[in-house]
Amino acid sequence: MSEAFISIKSVADLHHFYNYRSPKHPLITVIDLKNVSRSDENFADYLYILDLYTIVYKKFKGSLKYGRSNYDFQEGTLMFTAPNQVMSPSADTEIEEGWFLAFHPDFIYGSDLGKKIQKYSFFQYESNEALHISEDEKILLDEVIARIKKEYSQNIDRHTQGLILNQIEMLLNYSDRFYDRQFFTRNKTGNDITQRFEILLNDFFNDDHLIEKGIPEVKYFAEKLNLSSNYLSDLLSKLTGKTTIEHIHLKLVDKAKNTLLGTTKSVSEIAYELGFEHPSHFTKIFKTKAGISPLHFRKQFPEQN
Repeated sequence: MSEAFISIKSVADLHHFYNYRSPKHPLITVIDLKNVSRSDENFADYLYILDLYTIVYKKFKGSLKYGRSNYDFQEGTLMFTAPNQVMSPSADTEIEEGWFLAFHPDFIYGSDLGKKIQKYSFFQYESNEALHISEDEKILLDEVIARIKKEYSQNIDRHTQGLILNQIEMLLNYSDRFYDRQFFTRNKTGNDITQRFEILLNDFFNDDHLIEKGIPEVKYFAEKLNLSSNYLSDLLSKLTGKTTIEHIHLKLVDKAKNTLLGTTKSVSEIAYELGFEHPSHFTKIFKTKAGISPLHFRKQFPEQN
C-alpha cells in the first residue's frame, strides 16, 4: 500500500471527496451512500485522515483497515471513528447502501456532549469489531438520522445546534446499548499499541494530572507501553500520521477548547491548569493546531460563554 496520506479536514472536504453536492451545514452532514461515487480508481492506495467524528451504517462487502487491524463487514453494520484517525479502504470494498453521519469537533465543543463524548469507547475501536445491528435496531437509528438531516436542512436558528446535539447523543446511547448486547459475553483479545496509547492519553487528561504533573512527556507513555520514546513516536507516526508529541498537543488543544467555551476562565488560567509554565507557550501551540488564538476561538462562539 502507498504511504501517501489524504487529509479530510472538513465537511466540505468530505463532500468533495465523494463527489457529493454542497453541504447544507458547515459542521455536520448526513451523506446517502447510495448517491455517492468515487471516480478515482486508485482511492484504495491511500491512507485517509479525517478531522471529523463519523458514524457510518453500511451494507458493505470488503474490509477496512484502521491502524494495524483489518475489519470485515457484512450487511447491517455500524462503525465509528474519532478525529485524527487513519482509515484505509481495501480495493475489494463494495458499498451497497447506507448513510454516513459526520460532524466536526467544533460542533460539539462546549456542549454537554463535547464534555463526555470520550465515554463512548467505540470511537476508539476498543472492541476491535464492527457493531452488527438487527433490522429493528436499524429502524431506530434511521429515525434518528432522519431527524438530524431534517433539522439542519431547514432554516438554521438558535435552536438548531441543541436539537441536533440531542439527536446525536440519542444515537450514541442506542449504539452503546447495542454494543453491550453484542459484547456482553466476549473478552477482548490483545491490545494494539496505538489503542493502548490512546487510552493512556485519555486517562491522563481525564484524571486532571496536568495541574499536578504538568504536560506529559513522550517518555511517560513510552515507559507505560514498555517501549523507547523514539520507537513509540516512529510507530505512531507510521500508523496515524502524527508523532507522540503531536497527539499530546492535539489533546491539550481539545481540552482547552472545551474550557474556553464552557467557562469564563482567562487564557492564562487555562494555560496554567493545562500544565504550561508560560501562557505564551500555550497560545503558540493552540494557534498552531487550531489556526487561531485562544481568544479568537472563544469569540467565534459568544453564545456558549
